[in-house]
Amino acid sequence: MSAPRETAVLETARLRLRPRTPDDAEALFPSLSDAGLMHFWSGPPHADVAQTRAEFARARPEWRAWAITLKGEDRAIGVVAAGEKRQGNVSELGYMLARAHWGSGIAAEAVGAVIDRIFAEGQRRVFADTDPENLASRALLERLGFRLEGLLRGEWETHIGVRDTALYGLLRDDWTR
Repeated sequence: MSAPRETAVLETARLRLRPRTPDDAEALFPSLSDAGLMHFWSGPPHADVAQTRAEFARARPEWRAWAITLKGEDRAIGVVAAGEKRQGNVSELGYMLARAHWGSGIAAEAVGAVIDRIFAEGQRRVFADTDPENLASRALLERLGFRLEGLLRGEWETHIGVRDTALYGLLRDDWTR
């Protein structure tokens, strides 16, 4: 297995994405404890900031996580994570943004910056899975050029029951900004 890839600082017109740390727990706990925001997440809302801190501290060498911050501020307002699924070729994406920033285009800007990085590193494919009922997430993926590749029935057992997943994929050759 190759060494983990670097979680480099990424910048866009409005954002600075830096490596997420356990110190981001306090800033992101309000989102991770929000039952509405966490409805389609794989686990239930966080019970306390200690749970968020512990999750952020857990070592997962195949995953990189960026804290989304506004330029000129260092407080995390969301996170984008990328996990290498097939060495050097395929990565999975996940993302979350504080409710106060929904509808601002920040999620697309942040996820797009991570996609740019992944493809610049030579990956050929990025994918994301989302609950079929999570229409906002599906719309974001489609705006970024992802294609719906399939529906996996009964794929996840979550805090809201057994759920299907809508699987979206994007190839480097199809990525346009």
